[in-house]
Amino acid sequence: MQTSDSQIAVLQKQLPKKNALLRSLLLLLMLGSSTCFAADRYLIDPEHTFSYFEYNHWGLSKQRSRFDTTTGSIEIDQETHSGSIDIEIDAASVSTGSDRFNQVMRSGDFFDAANYPKISFKSSSLHFEEQQLTKVDGDLTIKGITHPVTLEISNFNCRFMLAYGKQACGANGSAKILRSDYKLARYVPFVSDAVTLHISVEAIKEYNKPAPD
Repeated sequence: MQTSDSQIAVLQKQLPKKNALLRSLLLLLMLGSSTCFAADRYLIDPEHTFSYFEYNHWGLSKQRSRFDTTTGSIEIDQETHSGSIDIEIDAASVSTGSDRFNQVMRSGDFFDAANYPKISFKSSSLHFEEQQLTKVDGDLTIKGITHPVTLEISNFNCRFMLAYGKQACGANGSAKILRSDYKLARYVPFVSDAVTLHISVEAIKEYNKPAPD
């Protein structure tokens, strides 16, 4: 509920002028009631956020490689089941466990990190079942190419963290993509075109965002 300036003025006049404390308290309460909060904003904690991908290597094994640097923000309103997620991954931070292979993955044959330094995901809608976030639809951009993807959420929880003195949220999400959709198709079909991208994320509450009037 919002309170207009004229309503505040009328109610102030109705109170005795000598009761200045009551008049001040009423004003503060009514002004406070005119602001509601649409979403809580969280900044991704890079120390507890981990992005990695899995693929099949020549039918011999499932290989995993990771990205060491992931940043971004999350806005979430658990009452209205709405919000937004923005994630950026540093393409040059790809880590395979081999310095030589890292250079190959950063080259133009794969991520071309010199020309396309960021991999990004921007949500378009969040899906909840009761209070649990279950899916996030959005756009994934790699090498300047954008396609819609859906992150399937296998874990989601928010709680107050004594270590931070703030509220924090965490989730695990994954999406299946095709390398060929992003011009990453070298060695297909010997190395699988299908890749599963995983994101394990924790984020720390930043501030409340006021809703528009």
